[in-house]
Amino acid sequence: MIGRLQTLPLVVILMGIGGIASFVPGLHAFAMRDYPVGRSFFYAGAVMLFLTVMLGIVTQRQTQRQRQRGPLVALLLTYLILPLWLAIPFLGAAPQATFVQGWFEMVSALTTTGATLWPKGSDLPQSVHLWRALVGWGGGAFILIAAAAILAPLNLGGSEVVTGRTIGQAGGPGTVASDPVRRFLLAAVIVGPSYFGLTLALWAGLLIAGSSATQGLCVAMSTLATSGITCGQPLATHAAGRWGEALVFLVLLVALSRRLLPGPAVTDRRTSWWHDPELRLAAMILVVVPVALFARHWLGQLGEASADIVEPSLSAIWGVMFSSLSFLTTTGFVSADWPEVLAWSGLSTPGLIFLGLAMLGGGVATTAGGVKLLRIYALARHGQRELERIIHPNSVGGEGLAARRLRHEGAFSAWVFFMLFAISIAGLMLGLSMAGLDFQPALVLTIAALTTTGPLVTIATEAPMILTDLTVPAQILAGAGMILGRIEILALIALFSLGEQRR
Repeated sequence: MIGRLQTLPLVVILMGIGGIASFVPGLHAFAMRDYPVGRSFFYAGAVMLFLTVMLGIVTQRQTQRQRQRGPLVALLLTYLILPLWLAIPFLGAAPQATFVQGWFEMVSALTTTGATLWPKGSDLPQSVHLWRALVGWGGGAFILIAAAAILAPLNLGGSEVVTGRTIGQAGGPGTVASDPVRRFLLAAVIVGPSYFGLTLALWAGLLIAGSSATQGLCVAMSTLATSGITCGQPLATHAAGRWGEALVFLVLLVALSRRLLPGPAVTDRRTSWWHDPELRLAAMILVVVPVALFARHWLGQLGEASADIVEPSLSAIWGVMFSSLSFLTTTGFVSADWPEVLAWSGLSTPGLIFLGLAMLGGGVATTAGGVKLLRIYALARHGQRELERIIHPNSVGGEGLAARRLRHEGAFSAWVFFMLFAISIAGLMLGLSMAGLDFQPALVLTIAALTTTGPLVTIATEAPMILTDLTVPAQILAGAGMILGRIEILALIALFSLGEQRR
């Protein structure tokens, strides 16, 4: 079976998987007695499978002319073609949506961004929300597998910080096979079972905690993919309550470091968890930020008479800690205790802090977006070393070859990415401003797109942004920003630089 799949382009394989997956919300719609929606998904799935077979026959055994460039081309084509393909069932089940809106929803789901043009649950059938969550779950699995099979061997996606080798050149963990499909399928066999098993375990836990089947499944898939997609209702309103949030909190820890998942890890698994740079930095952030947010709101309610301050304080601590981890992993869930924190202190939402957490991002080669913790750690260690050299100019940096590489070549690569990320923010903000957005909405939407944290548009501003008010050019620019934030600009530069070297 794997041998036959290796003869097909990666995009065609994914198109076939998308056609098969469309039957899941179709069965759900039939179970909910929503027969028109169910027929739409089944008809779309049948057409998609038929077209996939035709494309498979045409493209079978086509060789890659540019082998080193082939994996990156396959990665880019996936995000350019697959959202158009996955929009077919969405448009059939939601006839009120335009083509651009369907494309926007599927780009948002596939890139695990989670922004939606229909924030209210009643605007779309539950089966359509399930389709969005399923596409997001598949997008999370895809980027996990692609990070190990495509990006890491080319020293991209954050692995260049550890290896210190040239960005975009083969020589990272593993080797680049002549056919990217082979590496992708092998990585899927390693990563897929754990990803699927964690999803089932979290779903079972949420059901036990009191969540409904559809809501629990959407939250479970969105947690593993860090997409933040729910069935039209915020996580805070789900019946699972704090027990459900605790389960989600534990699973979100997986997005802080690749070493918590099977397959090739960026950091050395032989070292203890405490010495993992990503986990240590995340632990520091999850202590400092909740304490700062709690102190801000606690000081805001000083002077007011309160008979019981212990329970509101504990609720506030949990609310800010859960929300901080959620936005650090670019998921975007908000705790049910968060509105109580705001009401307790009377202060507004600290949107700038959530923007900063999303920009930091989670672990390298995980489903999280943003700059990534390992790059931030490399820049911090480089700055620490430079301060040591100011005090002791003749000192020699120790801690081994890996630490020295991280402080020098790794910090240089991280700084290059950080500058390109800042330029991307400026460029996308300029485009959105020209499309009619004011400064603050353009800034929030830009960071939400580039960090793949769609829920930022509803929590980071005083009044939630209504994405349906965006013009068509603004929706297209936001979708392009999501794609750029998911595959990272370094991969695009490496793609074009490999093309120049080929010439």
